[in-house]
Amino acid sequence: MNHLKKIYCRTFQTGLKIALPFLPYRKPKIVNSVKALPEVIQKKKCSKVLIITDAGIRKLGLTARLEKALDNAGIPYCIYGKTVANPTTDNVAEAVALYQDEGCDCIIGFGGGSSMDCAKATGARIAKPKQSLAKMKGILKVHKKLPLLMAVPTTAGTGSETTLAAVITDAQTRHKYPINDFSLIPRYAVLDPKVTLSLPPFITATTGMDALTHAVEAYIGNSTTYGTRKDALLAVQLIFENIYTAYEDGNNVEARRNMLHASFYAGCAFTKSYIGYVHAIAHSLGGEYNVPHGLANAVILPMILEAYGEKVHKKLARLAVAAGVADKDTPCEEAALQFIQAIKDMKKHFGIGDYIPEIQETDIPKLAHYADKEANPLYPVPVLMNGAELEPFYYMLMEEKTS
Repeated sequence: MNHLKKIYCRTFQTGLKIALPFLPYRKPKIVNSVKALPEVIQKKKCSKVLIITDAGIRKLGLTARLEKALDNAGIPYCIYGKTVANPTTDNVAEAVALYQDEGCDCIIGFGGGSSMDCAKATGARIAKPKQSLAKMKGILKVHKKLPLLMAVPTTAGTGSETTLAAVITDAQTRHKYPINDFSLIPRYAVLDPKVTLSLPPFITATTGMDALTHAVEAYIGNSTTYGTRKDALLAVQLIFENIYTAYEDGNNVEARRNMLHASFYAGCAFTKSYIGYVHAIAHSLGGEYNVPHGLANAVILPMILEAYGEKVHKKLARLAVAAGVADKDTPCEEAALQFIQAIKDMKKHFGIGDYIPEIQETDIPKLAHYADKEANPLYPVPVLMNGAELEPFYYMLMEEKTS
C-alpha cells in the first residue's frame, strides 16, 4: 500500500476511534429462553410476528418451541423460511413482502448469521421502503428506527445478535457487502442453549471458530477499548474451554450455553473494534462461491496472523494466556506462536483443511479488490495491505489445486 493511502486509512481509523465514546452503541438485552419472548412482544404492544429463518432450521424443528410459546400466548405469527447461506437481496425482498402482506409489526431472526442478517436487512427495508439495500451499504446509511427486532442464534459463532452489521449478497452480481448502522443492533438477544443442541459437530466447530475470529481480530486491531478488550479476552477463554466439549458432546447444555455467551461477547467486541483482513477475504469468498463464512474464517485465520508478524506478538501473547496455551511468563513471540499453533491444532482436530478449493485463479484480482474495498479504510488492522498485497493469500488458499 502506498504511503498516501496508508495515511488516509490511519487518519480515518483514528477519527472513528476518537468518536467511539460518543456513538450510540448498545448491547442487546439478553433473554435466556425463547419461552420468554411472548412477554417481550406483549410488553412492546406488537400484534403479529414475522419469524425469519431458513429451510434447514425448519426441517430440524428448531422453531417449534418458539411457535408453541407464541401459540400459548395467543400471538399470531408467520414464517419466512427461505433464507440461504449468504442471504441475498431476493431473500430480503421476499421477507419484506410477507411482512407487509401479513400485517406484521415485529421481527424475530431465528438461526445462524444468515437468518439474522436477513432479518436486519428486512427491518431496514421496512424502515426505509424507498431506498434499496445497495444504497444502504457502508456506514450509517439507514438512520431510521427498525421495527422491534429480536435475534435467536442457533449457532454459537456469528455474533450477529449483538452487531450493527448485516452482510447481504446482491442476487444478480453476487457481490457481498455490509450494511452498518446502530439501528440494526437487535433489541433482544435470546441465548437459549436448547436451540443449539442439534447442531452437527462440524457446524459447531466452524461457527465456534467464527466467534474466535471475531474476538481475535477485534483484540489485535488498533481501535480497542477497555470494554472490547475485556469482552474479547473472555470470549477467547470461553471458546478454548468449551468448544471441544461442544464438538464431542453436542448435548452438553453447559458447554453450549458457554459457547453462546462466547459468541455474544465476541460480537460485542468486534461491533465496536471492528474486524480485519480475515473477514474481508472470507466475505469475498462467500459472495463469489457461497463458501460458509465460519469455515472460511477458520481456514484463513492462522495464515493472516502469521502474515502480521511481530506487530501482533504482544497482543497474541495475551490471548494465549486467556486461552490457557501459555502462561504470563512466556516470552511474547513464543506465546504468540503457541496461540497460532493452538488454532492450527484446533482446525486439525475438527477436520478443517487449509484450502478453499472453489477459488478460481482468474477470479483472484476481483476477489482481492472486493476485500481491499471492504477493509480499507474502515478496518483498523495491525498491518495495512492493498488489493495487490492481498492477492497472494488467495493463491495460498488454492495451493492444493496448483501444486
